Amino acid sequence: MSIDKPMPVYAVPVSGQQLLNTKANQQQSSWQKTFTKAVEPTTEIHSNSSAVYLLRTPRNQNSASQITQATTSVVSVTDVKLNITDKGIELILVTPNSKQLSISPKTEGNSYIVNIPNAQLQLASGNSFQQSKPVAGIALVKVANADANTLRVTVVGETGTPAVELFDSQTEGLVFGVTSTRSTAQQPTPTPEKQPPIELEVIGEAEGSYNVPDATTATKTPTPLRDIPQSIQVVPRQSWQAQGAINAIDALRSVGVIQAFNSPSNGDVFTVRGFQTTNILHNGLKDYVGGATTGQTQLNDIEQIEVLRGPASVLYGQGNPGGTINFITKQPLSEPYFAASMTVGSYSLYQPTLDISGPLNSDKTLLYRLNLSYFNTESFVDFFNSQRYLIAPVVSWQIDRNTKVTFETEFRYQHQFPRTGLPAAGTVLSNPNGKIPLSLNTLDVNAKNDTSSVLLGYNLEHRFSDDWSWVNAFKVRFVGFLRDSANSVALQPNGRTLRRSEQTDIGGPGVDNEYALDNHVTGKFKIGGLQNELVAGFDLYREINIYNRTMSAIGSIDLFNPVYAQPIGAVTSTLNQKTINDDIGLYIQDLVTLAPNLKLVLGGRGDFVENSVTNFLNANANRSQPDFAFSPRVGLVYQPIQPLSLYASYSQSFSQNPGTTFGGSLFKPSTGTQYEVGVKGDFLSGRLSSTLALYQLTLSNVLTTDLNNPTFNVQTGEQRSQGIELNVTGEILPGWNVIASYAYTDAQVTKDNVYAIGNRLPNVPFNSASLWTTYTFSKSSLQGLGFGLGLFYVGERQGDLNNAFSVSSYLRTDAAVYYQRDRFGIALNFKNLFNVQYFTPRTIQLVYPEDPFTVQGTVSWKF
Repeated sequence: MSIDKPMPVYAVPVSGQQLLNTKANQQQSSWQKTFTKAVEPTTEIHSNSSAVYLLRTPRNQNSASQITQATTSVVSVTDVKLNITDKGIELILVTPNSKQLSISPKTEGNSYIVNIPNAQLQLASGNSFQQSKPVAGIALVKVANADANTLRVTVVGETGTPAVELFDSQTEGLVFGVTSTRSTAQQPTPTPEKQPPIELEVIGEAEGSYNVPDATTATKTPTPLRDIPQSIQVVPRQSWQAQGAINAIDALRSVGVIQAFNSPSNGDVFTVRGFQTTNILHNGLKDYVGGATTGQTQLNDIEQIEVLRGPASVLYGQGNPGGTINFITKQPLSEPYFAASMTVGSYSLYQPTLDISGPLNSDKTLLYRLNLSYFNTESFVDFFNSQRYLIAPVVSWQIDRNTKVTFETEFRYQHQFPRTGLPAAGTVLSNPNGKIPLSLNTLDVNAKNDTSSVLLGYNLEHRFSDDWSWVNAFKVRFVGFLRDSANSVALQPNGRTLRRSEQTDIGGPGVDNEYALDNHVTGKFKIGGLQNELVAGFDLYREINIYNRTMSAIGSIDLFNPVYAQPIGAVTSTLNQKTINDDIGLYIQDLVTLAPNLKLVLGGRGDFVENSVTNFLNANANRSQPDFAFSPRVGLVYQPIQPLSLYASYSQSFSQNPGTTFGGSLFKPSTGTQYEVGVKGDFLSGRLSSTLALYQLTLSNVLTTDLNNPTFNVQTGEQRSQGIELNVTGEILPGWNVIASYAYTDAQVTKDNVYAIGNRLPNVPFNSASLWTTYTFSKSSLQGLGFGLGLFYVGERQGDLNNAFSVSSYLRTDAAVYYQRDRFGIALNFKNLFNVQYFTPRTIQLVYPEDPFTVQGTVSWKF
């Protein structure tokens, strides 16, 4: 586990007399006067320990043209400081280039908002700063990146808009002097000779705030979560670092995502809203191959994960209906940054990591970031071992004020002796021979699974004006693999003999290639007095997969007296073919502000897809199948009060079904249709956010067996999932963070020729819930010490679509204790604390036992 450097605590003993004796406090408040009026050119701020002279020049807020327009680079704000004054607060954006910042202020209700279009907040602990109720009269102070080139400062008053004056400080940066919204009569009259010393401080959590207010996955633009008419959760890096997560399911467990099946050799396959999904995005681009075939995603170069629930074809084309997972990577920083950690744990686990970043030139228009990690572990399963390597360099180039391009590369390599599941009989069902040892590995000693993956990509952003911008992004992933394993076929009637088949997949680099290109414009404009935010564009996707698979005979294995190193017999079948999947999509989306508290989202997309197969062994098996699909989305968001949103939406997804009926007709794509209503709320002055959603999701055109011609399918099947979801994320009290979820999911077969109507979909519990919470002491002698507790409940689930068996419910408990002070951090994570035995089902032949109690410790160093 690696804990971020805590937000610094500024504690400066200052007497009330000294506060009143400063020139700033002796003069009448100019914050409440016209901003263009001349004021005293310098102000001296003293402390009782030493004198600090801040030369401040008043800034006219109403004229951005005063800023030097020759500035082309984005200015980095490396720290945020907040001091309490007798009038309110003093907020400082720390940067040596404050005079290059363009200021664009406005007021909305009780909020004073400043957009700085040529700045970015780049803190070592994250990209946002938030402080609730620093003084009476001020409800919230927030500094965050609005987009890739704009920094936004928001100050919310409790009873009215705060008065703000700006200064440039030669020694610190841009200074906001904020007057509290308390009336003069309400403000206490200080008594200098009796006032005790005051301790001014800003409190920050060691692991950073869990509450991320904006997301891009649902709209392709940074959009407040409360304005999105669909359930979406943002999982920040701080939360999974506190949990000691080593893979994606560890990180996503806290938002109610369930793993579809567990084997480290498999990729990221999850169950969301009752349906299995491999809809994986990498910085908003399709990464289906990277998610499904390159092993579990390593998290060391990931900044946050966004989980969009329900269909997403309106923006991303074909995919599963349950949900979409977007992995957003770390970006370069403008100030030198270094972080290293070492994790060791049970089963010979060890993982060193390195994260370095900074500028490559003096004007900081060229920035870099490099993440390196090595992961090694064994397991409670016999013979299993795994090594994973990650190298992820990123370089960004601010070409001019309005144009930025980011180049990224990611290299993954995984070498391991794999593991497979065990039969249900003897694990979750009775077996006349007794319980199968959970440590048993049914693979043979020659088993291996080696995968290499290289990703190359870029993201080009250009801003035509404050209202119009263009994004062009591209990535290609090359995957090569060598797999050799003895697959489970069937457990024989004696309950101990497992019939197997040897599978060998061979291919060098480029066996599974994936290309993704996205090109879109974003614009803000008014029509008929209504504000519109338009996203329109097209994307291209191609996957080229070459199978070179051989199936051979191999001896069965006795589950209770295994004999390994059995010889491989004759070849039983071969497959050598190339499959190409193409998708060209045109999409448009409009976010219309019908009223200040009423927003409408309209979107539609047309996809031209084609699946073609070239069989190198049988030319008669060559085929090509084109399809077209239209995917709409409409949603409405109503905010009766500012912190509360009521929403309703309708959306669709599609997925191609290659093949034909017995009569030769091509199958139509499967279609997912979702109706969703919900409520989103921001509580505790915006520190805590929640979403309550009610949905019905139906998958139609499902393939099912043709009873008249059992070797063919017909397209009459239907499956439905409906339920309620609750997600809560944020800060309850200073230092106390929480991320929690609950889901009731009724997922069943509604039409089929083989499976009974009403059968539950596999691996989907009626009830599931999760809670991860941490508390970090922010002052006193315990400052930097923190504790974490996780509770993860998954109810009983059916093991297959036939509902032939089920796996029991479980409650897993995790815990953490950590200490972070200045640059140094240390943490201990306890997973499955009470050694609960639980399973993840895949088929009646493959039930995966999960990890028992494990411990891991991490030491980190940052500066």
